[in-house]
Amino acid sequence: MNKTFMRFPGGLAKAMTLSYDDGNEQDVQLVETLDRYGLKCTFNLNTGLMPEVRPVWREGKLNRRLTPTAVKELYGNSGHEIALHSSTHVWLESIPSAYAMKEILDNKVALEALFERPVRGLAYPFGTYSEEVVDILKSCGIVYARTVNDNKKFELPTDWLCWDPTCRHLCPDLMTLGENFVNMKPERKVKVFYLWGHGFEFERDNNWELIENFGKLVGHKDDIWYATNIEIYDYVKAYESLIWTTDLSIVKNPTATYIWVLVCQHGKREQTVMIPSGATVKL
Repeated sequence: MNKTFMRFPGGLAKAMTLSYDDGNEQDVQLVETLDRYGLKCTFNLNTGLMPEVRPVWREGKLNRRLTPTAVKELYGNSGHEIALHSSTHVWLESIPSAYAMKEILDNKVALEALFERPVRGLAYPFGTYSEEVVDILKSCGIVYARTVNDNKKFELPTDWLCWDPTCRHLCPDLMTLGENFVNMKPERKVKVFYLWGHGFEFERDNNWELIENFGKLVGHKDDIWYATNIEIYDYVKAYESLIWTTDLSIVKNPTATYIWVLVCQHGKREQTVMIPSGATVKL
């Protein structure tokens, strides 16, 4: 019987994704840096805190948020993803459930109207949540949510609504983790490096060279798929939709996504096979 393992687009075994919060003016420079190294990011925005509402103070400094117009210009056709962060950056688990749902729906409706597309992801404000909050996300059509629980690992989440990242860019082990990821050669299961943070932190800490050096280290690698959070989620779900014969020798792809599979046949060399959209393939 065949043994099969998921591969990312192009047959790759590694993916990298980033997630940055709040939608601050520093994201302009951040996007320029990420684009220079081919990195893809999900930006989590608080629509209720954009300057047309009120300024926000954080850590004793003005957190300069982008206006709705600037937000659309920066992220709209960038290839990066936009996602929810609650409307006004509240502790979702500490407020009445009806108000928590309003925070999510207000944020979702505003982003979808601004960008004219479905918005399906979220980063938890302050990284906090509860089972009740998770249930609210499900009812609002949110399919993944990022925590702030750095695990320093490269695994796909077992629960997409509690997606722990690899690390924050403030992590002392950032470059070591980056080197380990670049050098690894996964044999079976795919690996994902997930970096997160806030754009304003680079200005606050005067360390723009940190993300610059990280981009130089991990960017433009032929064996890494650079993807947004939702692109990884959608691809994995498409892979999970494959329909197999009992002995795993024939597979049908009922989705609109081209999917790659690593096939290990007894006594034969491993091979990576592409399963076209709508196709049935004998392995």
